[in-house]
Amino acid sequence: MYEKTTQASSARPAMRAAVGLLGVMLSAFSAFDARAQQPAKTATTQQHDSAAGADSARRAMAAMPGMAAAMPGMAPEPLGVSMERMGSGTSWIPDTVPLPSVHFMAGQWDLMLHGFVFAQYDKQGGSRGQSQPGSLNWGMFMASHELAGGRFQARTMLSLDPWTVTPGGYPLLLQTGESFHGAPLHDRQHPHDFWMELGALYEKAVTKRLGIEAYVAPSGEPALGPVAFMHRPSAMDNPFAPIGHHWQDATHIAFGVVTAGLFTHDWKLEGSVFNGREPDANRWDFDPIKLDSYSGRVLYNPNKNWALSASYGFLKSPEALVPTESVHRATASAIYGTTLGADGQVATTAIWGANKLSTQTGLAHAALLESEAILDSSNTLLGRAEYVQKSAEDLVLEAPQFSFAPDRRFNVSSLSLGYIREVARVRGATFGLGAMGTLNMVPSALESAYGSRTPLGGVVFVRLRPVRPAGGMAGMHMDHMASNSHPTGNHS
Repeated sequence: MYEKTTQASSARPAMRAAVGLLGVMLSAFSAFDARAQQPAKTATTQQHDSAAGADSARRAMAAMPGMAAAMPGMAPEPLGVSMERMGSGTSWIPDTVPLPSVHFMAGQWDLMLHGFVFAQYDKQGGSRGQSQPGSLNWGMFMASHELAGGRFQARTMLSLDPWTVTPGGYPLLLQTGESFHGAPLHDRQHPHDFWMELGALYEKAVTKRLGIEAYVAPSGEPALGPVAFMHRPSAMDNPFAPIGHHWQDATHIAFGVVTAGLFTHDWKLEGSVFNGREPDANRWDFDPIKLDSYSGRVLYNPNKNWALSASYGFLKSPEALVPTESVHRATASAIYGTTLGADGQVATTAIWGANKLSTQTGLAHAALLESEAILDSSNTLLGRAEYVQKSAEDLVLEAPQFSFAPDRRFNVSSLSLGYIREVARVRGATFGLGAMGTLNMVPSALESAYGSRTPLGGVVFVRLRPVRPAGGMAGMHMDHMASNSHPTGNHS
């Protein structure tokens, strides 16, 4: 078990890091938003009434054949697929519920910044529970540009989790996956690596209805699984990872990814070769890059409210502690999103995932249903329900005191409900105070291990993220759309 002494010795540095990170991210959002709202100075300046009007004009013109190439500083939107549809990696989310972010043009580059910072106190009950302060966080930067008639996008995503929640992660009952100091983690969520993503994406329409994509990343996400949890509009304000993470979206950080695909406005078919090994315990460096695993995925957005996906992948030796064990994984997901009044939105996601281990028989299943409702500019509700089949080996229950065979499976589940109240806004960012409680459920065979069949967990937190623009459209600020047209926009 992760030592409580290690946790206690790291608490004060983690809290100092959390406070510092809140300040850094706030400065970044403010700087980007200030830069975004500066109008370009030219002989002729035309002011638009709102960012939504500028954004609509940009999209309409970018979707016209040849129009984007004729307009300086505008990356094309191949086949009308906007940048805001992007989830994690090359996945899609519904067009109606883009992630909150800050956009602006700099010369001929379309730049975007988004991210979240939580400063939280996490308390997990029962015999295996612990408490720990810390900060969960990530920030993403994208730069897009027209290239050979298509859209080139360089991107990076960084996290200070190894510092702000310690290298051993944070307490989370029933969570499993990865290792620390040569032992498997259990009832803790591992931290994210500093290099969550570093990659490049290229998309181009080759006919009026068909486009091609290529994605290369020393650290990135293959075409496997649903949108990673922190990028889902149904979970973006939820600080915790799902307990079915390693059945569904755990490959969102892989050191070595190459993806190719074909897409239309509504469909995408893609395949990847990638590194199947989970990141090691050194969270600050690049792990050795390998391409020893493969996957395929189909995505379908039938309209602006839905994003559907199904995938299959083979992961060679994902766990360093069991190097001879490989995994076959299948997933399916559906995301629904819609706006709610002028300032709100609702997003719901259903996910199924299954693992077939090379050393075991049969499938181990995981199911998730989660939702987030931004009721207005001040109030957010969120919830998640999960069911996962985990083995005694997963839960580290095969020790002699438990007398369970390593491959014995247990049906475990959890139900979480939370609320966030926005308390302050500064340029480009919003602060929210939140709390979430979790009811975990284990079978009677695990009551002695967990001290109860219904151990509880909870977290209170401060959250910082970009403001969600009114109307659900990501805020786009442009230095220029044409040589004599210079709209500016304002965040709500």
